[in-house]
Amino acid sequence: MSKQNCTGGDKSAARVAQLVTLRYDACTQSKKDQARTLELMVRRASKKKTVAEEAEQLRAELRRHEELYYVYDSPEISDAEYDAMLTRLQEIEEAHPELQTPDSPTVRVGGRSAEGFDEFLHRRPMLSLDNSYNIEELRRFDERCRKLAEGRAFDYVAELKIDGLSLSLHYERGVLIAGATRGDGWRGEDVTGNVRTIRSIPLRLKETNGNLGKDLEVRGEAYIARETFERINAEREEASEARFANPRNAAAGTLRQLDPRIVARRKLSFFAYDALAGDRKFFATHREGLQWLERIGFQVNSHRALCSSIEEVIEFCNRMEAERDKLQYEIDGVVVKVNSTALQDEFGQTTKAPRWAIAYKYPARQATTQVLSIVVQVGRTGALTPVANLQPVQLAGTVVARATLHNEDEIRRLDVRVSDWVMIEKSGEIIPKVLKVVEQKRTGAETIFQMPTECPVCGGHVSRPEGEVVARCVAADCPAQLKARLLHFASRRAMRIEGLGEALAEQLIAKKIVGDVADIYNLKVEDVAALERRAEKSATNLLAQIERSKTRDLNNLIFGLGLRHVGERTAGILARNFRSLERLAATSVEELDAVHEIGLTVAERVRDWFDDPTNGRLCERLRAAGVRTEMEASVARSGDAPLAGKQFVLTGKLPTMTRDEAQAVIEAQGGRVASSVSKKTDYVVAGDDAGSKLDKAIQLGVEVLDEPQLLEILNGQMDETREVA
Repeated sequence: MSKQNCTGGDKSAARVAQLVTLRYDACTQSKKDQARTLELMVRRASKKKTVAEEAEQLRAELRRHEELYYVYDSPEISDAEYDAMLTRLQEIEEAHPELQTPDSPTVRVGGRSAEGFDEFLHRRPMLSLDNSYNIEELRRFDERCRKLAEGRAFDYVAELKIDGLSLSLHYERGVLIAGATRGDGWRGEDVTGNVRTIRSIPLRLKETNGNLGKDLEVRGEAYIARETFERINAEREEASEARFANPRNAAAGTLRQLDPRIVARRKLSFFAYDALAGDRKFFATHREGLQWLERIGFQVNSHRALCSSIEEVIEFCNRMEAERDKLQYEIDGVVVKVNSTALQDEFGQTTKAPRWAIAYKYPARQATTQVLSIVVQVGRTGALTPVANLQPVQLAGTVVARATLHNEDEIRRLDVRVSDWVMIEKSGEIIPKVLKVVEQKRTGAETIFQMPTECPVCGGHVSRPEGEVVARCVAADCPAQLKARLLHFASRRAMRIEGLGEALAEQLIAKKIVGDVADIYNLKVEDVAALERRAEKSATNLLAQIERSKTRDLNNLIFGLGLRHVGERTAGILARNFRSLERLAATSVEELDAVHEIGLTVAERVRDWFDDPTNGRLCERLRAAGVRTEMEASVARSGDAPLAGKQFVLTGKLPTMTRDEAQAVIEAQGGRVASSVSKKTDYVVAGDDAGSKLDKAIQLGVEVLDEPQLLEILNGQMDETREVA
């Protein structure tokens, strides 16, 4: 029976006819057998109806979420939840082919065009990719490819899966003539005017390689960098507009703006990942195509690898997941492609995805869950931060049970209430954040949260100065603030005191052994050994760590003191420019403001901190305890440093230093460490197993150093005439 005859009324009629036939057959049996047969068929018919209803409900829900995502840029569920619904529908339709309909989301690629743009027909469909969520699924993909290759050797190209919006760019004789979104894969939206505002998209190509530039299509991903995304959301907040949920939604919403001037202000970027001449690929390998795209002026992501086996692909996936949060843009996985374009054509495609490529998705960073309660935490500066306790949910490979709500204004903007269902996101932060409320799930039982007027820890007065969004406990003896200050001071990027954790900090404060961070240096073995679950050996080890912390660099001390708006990088700038805590303490706002990358706001907060007599006494006690408060004589000032103004990229495993250590050394000498190689890069420091960053450096003519050469530069001994790598 065809699928066409199993849809709508025809399907119902066929089912009735089947039941009538079975009942007629049952008339030849005994009455007992007849009853048993009819009962069995009723159960079967009921089960079929339930599965059919589930399939139809899934189709309706998936269509609704596609429209919310692709047309209105306002998703209610995470990608993982959408994928789970789609997978369930695929399972039903595979088990019951007669239930599949021609308009099912399982045979579609995306959504329909947004209003306001002309329709654009793709000559070659922009297919989506099949997804894999674990290593075993990647290996099964490899097995399928090996089977299709019938014994022929081939390799893969692994690339980052940029979290943005797919675009198709069309060039005639090297000049950009059209740009379109993917849409449903066959029909997209003509957004040429908006595409022209993206500076990483060339309006004219550097070269056309013979006839290729006469009719060239370049495909890639438009995206918004993290820093730009935060700026856009800050501007939307000031204009009382809803924040974008994530950079991908921001990119999609931006490209659908009817005013190109708005698009230009938002500063989208673009990574190219494929090229077609007419409707065919014109290089023997995908890798050659990427290299050519770079030559003709496109930005191609440097984080890619040529892999001779699936094990090398897996290693790349694992390595990039570990570096994910260091990137300047969001990714949600890795795309794996058969490198040979001849094999790509031979392997072919299904109705929605190529057989020669797959997307390996990292664990979901967004999920929906319920707010069980809202509590307020007190930080080291007295800041009161509301935190949502959540129904535990799996997110980014861990179970998440709480998410930050930032401040009172954010609660009001989101309109988050206790018992609300919310969408949360984890994107590099220790604690996830709430993105939006799923208002459709409200029942009326939700309760509005009120910020406390007294400190929830010490009962002290809470103040929120005019113009500030953060309320703070002003009690100087608040134990919650002291605990947070101790933990920050002892953290790895500050004074690195191993063993000083939450439990110990709480006991030291409760026993009144420690009243500020300087008291750490007065601790004795017997003080620590007498505490609960402590022994003389662990106490001795802790004091050894405390003694070692005295030799940490000045920038670590400044960062550890916890001045407002002074992060790790700013602490380094202050240390290199003023070279001692004493001189920094005596510096005026004007002098601080004059330092590059400091600014007036930071200058005023630094001055405020040192103007407090309590903080002045704290610095004196640290100095008296033997803590280093001056920059080492061998470390030059920022402006005179050998690496001042130089940009570095680190790749591979160095012989004697970790990447963090190498970065710290470079920044201490005035240099800057970036995450990707570009024309602005001065040096690439390459160790063992250096990947695509090294290839990119060689291609761009960037000087490549090994660790000994880096150390020579740091010591001022490197010959400036060294050959360019």
